Amino acid sequence: MVDILKNIKEELPKVISDASFEGANIVLYTDDKDFFRSGETKVKEVVDKIKKRIELRAEKSILISEEETEKTIKALVPEEAEITNIIFDVQLSSVIIESKKPGMVIGKQGSILNDIKKSTFWSPSVRRSPIIPSKITEKIRSVLYANNNYRRKFLNDIGKKIYKDWSPEKMDMWVRITYLGSGRQVGRSCLLLHTPNSKILLDCGINPAIAEGQERFPYLNISEIGDINSIDAIILSHAHTDHSALIPYMFKMGYRGPVYLTEPTRDISALLALDFIGVAYKQASSPLYKAEDIKEMVRHSISLDYGVVYDITPDMRITFYNAGHVLGSAQVHINIGNGLHNFVYGADTKYGKTRLLDPAVNHFPRIETLTIEATYGGKDDLLPPRKEAEDKFIEMAKRTIERGGKILLPELGLGHAQETLLRVEEAIRTNTLPKVPVYIDGMIWDITAIHTAYPDFLSSSVRNQIFQDNNPFISDIFKRVGSPTERKEVIEGGHCIIIATSGMLVGGASVEYFKNLADNPNNLIVFGCYQALGSTGRQVQEGTKEVFLAGESGGKIQVKLEVQTLSGLSAHSGRNELIQYISRMNQKQKKILVNHGEVSKCLDLASSLYKQHKIETVVPRNLETIRLK
Repeated sequence: MVDILKNIKEELPKVISDASFEGANIVLYTDDKDFFRSGETKVKEVVDKIKKRIELRAEKSILISEEETEKTIKALVPEEAEITNIIFDVQLSSVIIESKKPGMVIGKQGSILNDIKKSTFWSPSVRRSPIIPSKITEKIRSVLYANNNYRRKFLNDIGKKIYKDWSPEKMDMWVRITYLGSGRQVGRSCLLLHTPNSKILLDCGINPAIAEGQERFPYLNISEIGDINSIDAIILSHAHTDHSALIPYMFKMGYRGPVYLTEPTRDISALLALDFIGVAYKQASSPLYKAEDIKEMVRHSISLDYGVVYDITPDMRITFYNAGHVLGSAQVHINIGNGLHNFVYGADTKYGKTRLLDPAVNHFPRIETLTIEATYGGKDDLLPPRKEAEDKFIEMAKRTIERGGKILLPELGLGHAQETLLRVEEAIRTNTLPKVPVYIDGMIWDITAIHTAYPDFLSSSVRNQIFQDNNPFISDIFKRVGSPTERKEVIEGGHCIIIATSGMLVGGASVEYFKNLADNPNNLIVFGCYQALGSTGRQVQEGTKEVFLAGESGGKIQVKLEVQTLSGLSAHSGRNELIQYISRMNQKQKKILVNHGEVSKCLDLASSLYKQHKIETVVPRNLETIRLK
C-alpha cells in the first residue's frame, strides 16, 4: 500500500498534478478543466478497483475568483434557500455554503451543486445554518478553514501512516485493552486499546465530582503509553466532560495526532473545554490548559458521520453508530487486523427513544467484545416509563407554582437540558402547565444553539419541527439569563422555572440559585440527571439538611426547600434497557466488559448478563489490562 498514490496516478490520464491523503481518504488534483468536468467516471473505475474513497479537485490555478464564484452561487441558488454564509477553503479548493434550506442549494439529484462545481471549479458542500447563532461553531469553522496549509499537511501525514506497509502475518498479533479510568466508577472515562502496531485512546475525561487529586484524572503516566506521541489516535464518543475534558491537556503535553469524533461532538467539546477554563478562574485556581490547546484539538480533529467506515491506523478501522445519549454521541465499532477481532466501545448509551434522540443502535456487522455502561445497571435501577416521570414532574411543578414557589432544575448542559426544554415547552404550549417564566442560565443556551446547527442528528419528530420552521428551542417562553444582575432579578422575582447548569450542583449558575432558594420550603429542586458520589447534588438528593458550598460566597447552607428526584428521564439506559440492548442484538458477543458504574452496579449487571446469556462478563478495575485476542 506504500505506493498507492503512485499506482492511482498511473491508472489515470497524465492530467493529475498532485495526489495526497486527507486522513484515510485520497484526493487527486488536476489543472485540466475538461478532465475536472468529465473525469469522474475514470476516477470511479479506480475507486471500484482499490476500494478506497477518492475525490477529484481542481488546482488553485484554475479556480474562478472568490468574488465571481460567490456571484455564480447566488445566481444558481434560489433566493428561497436563504444563504447565510459562503466560506472558501482555498487549500482544499472547496467552498462551504451555509443555508437555512440546504435542499434547495443541492438541487434535484445534486444538480445545482454540480453546476457550481463545473462553472467555478470549486468543490461545493452545504451546511445548514443554525437557527440560533453559535459563536463557538463560527470560531471552530474559522480554525478549520483559515490558513489551512498546516491542516492539509497534517491530514496527508495521517494518510501516510495509515497506508504504510503492514501485514498481520508478519507478527504475533494480539489485542489488549487497559482501563485508565471508568473502571468500577462513573467518571474519567479513558481506555487504551493497543496492538503490536497501534495505540488508541478511547475518550479522555475527568471525574467531575472530585475537585482535585489523582482520582480526578485518568492514569496517563503508565508504561504502555510512554511517549505521548506513541498514541496513534484519540476517539471521542461524546462531549460530556467525564469523557472529553482532558483531551486539550493532551495537546498541551505535545500530542499532535488526530481526534476522531462527530461534528456536534467537536463543537460542544470545545465549548465545554472553554467553560472548564472559565470555571477554574472563577474558583481562583490555575486551569489545566489554555484556549490555544483547545484550538489545537480542533485543528487536529477529523469528523465522521454515523455509518462511515474509516481507517485510522494500518490495522484498525472504525465506524460510528448512534448511541442515543446526547447530540452526536457515538458507539464505536472497531475492526482490528482486517477481521481478526471486532470490538465495540459502547461508551454511554440510551436504548430507548427520547424526545431529543432516536434510540441507540444495537446491530453491528460483527462483534466479539463489547463494553457496556452500568450507570443505572443495579438491580434497583428500574426506571419508570418516560410518560409516568413526565406526569410526576407536571404534578410537582403545578403544586409549587400554586404556592408561589420557584422550581430549580439543575441540568447537565448537554443532552439532559435540551430534553427538559422540550418537555417544558410542550407542557406550557398545551396548557398542561401554567404559563410562567422559564429562565435558562449557564451553558445551556450555547449548547442548544449547536443543536439547531445539526438537526440531522436529532430525533425524527424534532427534526421535522425544525425543518418546518417550528423550532421548539426558540419558543418565546424561554428567557436567557446572561448576567449576575439578571440572575439577581430572577432570584428576587416571582414564581418561575429555572433551568441551569451544572447538574450536580458542582460549580455553575445552579449553585448560585440553590444557595438563594434553599431556605424557602415553598421552593422545589428536582434532580433528573445522575448525581455522582461526593457531589453537592448527591448530598442534597440523599436528604442532607445542611451542605457546605466552597468558594468566597459559599459556606453552610440550610436545605429547607422541597427535594425531589425524577427517575425515567435520564440520558443513560436503565437496567431493563441495558439488558434489552444485549438481548435484542443481532449476534452474540464472546465477552462483555462492564464499566462506567459504581462497583455494586457493575457487578450486579455483569452477573445478570452472564446468567441470562452465558457470555463471559468482566468488571475491570482501573489499571487492569484485558487481552481480547
